[in-house]
Amino acid sequence: MKPERNLPVESPEVPGHAGFDNAERAVARLQELYRISTGFLCERFTEALRSGAPDRRYRAFYPEIRFATATYATVDSRLSFGHVAEPGTYSATVTRPDLFGHYLTQQIGLLLENHGLPVQVGLSQVPIPVHFAVANDSSVTVPQEGAAAFVLRDHFDVPDLSTTNDDIVNGYGFKHEDGSSPLAPFTAQRVDYSLARLAHYTATDPSHFQNHVLFTNYQFYVEEFEAFARAALGDPATGYTEFVGPGNQTISSPDAAMPPPAKLPQMPTYHLKRKGESGITLVNIGVGPSNARTATDHIAVLRPHAWLMVGHCAGLRNSQRLGDFVLAHAYLREDHVLDDDLPVWVPIPALAEIQIALQDAVASVSELDGYELKRIMRTGTVASVDNRNWELGDMAGPVQRLSQSRAIALDMESATIAANGFRFRVPYGTLLCVSDKPLHGELKLPGMASDFYRTQVSRHLLIGIRAMETIRGMPLERIHSRKLRSFEETAFL
Repeated sequence: MKPERNLPVESPEVPGHAGFDNAERAVARLQELYRISTGFLCERFTEALRSGAPDRRYRAFYPEIRFATATYATVDSRLSFGHVAEPGTYSATVTRPDLFGHYLTQQIGLLLENHGLPVQVGLSQVPIPVHFAVANDSSVTVPQEGAAAFVLRDHFDVPDLSTTNDDIVNGYGFKHEDGSSPLAPFTAQRVDYSLARLAHYTATDPSHFQNHVLFTNYQFYVEEFEAFARAALGDPATGYTEFVGPGNQTISSPDAAMPPPAKLPQMPTYHLKRKGESGITLVNIGVGPSNARTATDHIAVLRPHAWLMVGHCAGLRNSQRLGDFVLAHAYLREDHVLDDDLPVWVPIPALAEIQIALQDAVASVSELDGYELKRIMRTGTVASVDNRNWELGDMAGPVQRLSQSRAIALDMESATIAANGFRFRVPYGTLLCVSDKPLHGELKLPGMASDFYRTQVSRHLLIGIRAMETIRGMPLERIHSRKLRSFEETAFL
């Protein structure tokens, strides 16, 4: 086998860079370039599997968007996105422009509107890994290392961890290798990696995800979500059109069968779809901050408009009762899974728009308001830990820290989800339901839990859905708060 450097390289013929002052035409060119490039790799890879080691290397490149300006544009300072801050050249590699068509059209359109300058669309210098190119073709599978009759990386590009990272969202002063500044928060390879992980962990195609995501830590919420979805499908006025579960099982009528899969994925996910991805996705992340981080790390590339945690927690105050709600306005982060990417000294602020939507939803569903609402809901600090059995250790240290923080509830996921929302600029919120009070002798025992689940889960889930429907009605510029933007930000959300 010849060394890679001695093999001739074959690439597909594609149109060169061109300027566009229309977002729809720019996205159409991105889709054309991506289709040609991935089609080329799929064809050559299939032929190599059939015929054996090729005599050359096959390489295709991600399409890219480039934008250059020589002036400081005067833009509406209330906007937190849709424009670049200073003169320079900006770029973003793009993958799956079919999946992200609406998002790309929207973001490019804002750039054109705010600056009055065209964007350039063409090929980047970043190769498409063959694994990601064939991911959209169910007839092609990349064999494991050593299973093919040739060394894969000698003839095709494979994923490169140096471009599959969060350097843009985590850093300051980031530049691409060509010196351009980032136009979008993620590189194409980072997006492709997360799309593959989402399909694996949730057993649903990323195309089904909606812009409003609910996270929970109990299967009981899934059952209630399916019941709500079936009722919604029976009422055309809701605008919901389909309900999708693991295995991409899809129903569009309230009485259609949806048998459970033989084996549930790690994070069972369900999508109540609506036009323009404006529906609601529910992800059962299970228990623990690691799962919470895994889910949000990957869902973030879909650029949702909001995600909320609606799960169970331990109430820390004697005045709380089982079934009471906790609206988090601050987080004590003892989960540790994000310490390297977002230090614990970084505050995670409450977002007014999300807080009001959640409080109004509690008031609407409970039919309580004002001072009376305090009977069933408290607003305060939620602590998240990484030890589910924290009660079994020496209680003096943990209890003192919880008291000093003024925490009113404790769980294992909420702070992680909120912190990753802050890190990825995804609006976030938390509404928990008290299921036990370990500091006050009320443990989560089987009999108590059954009664609690039966009476509270349906109402709690409905509150989360109502809040999301309120958020859906807000303008994007109101949801995506400037509080989530740093000194140096990408133009694209």
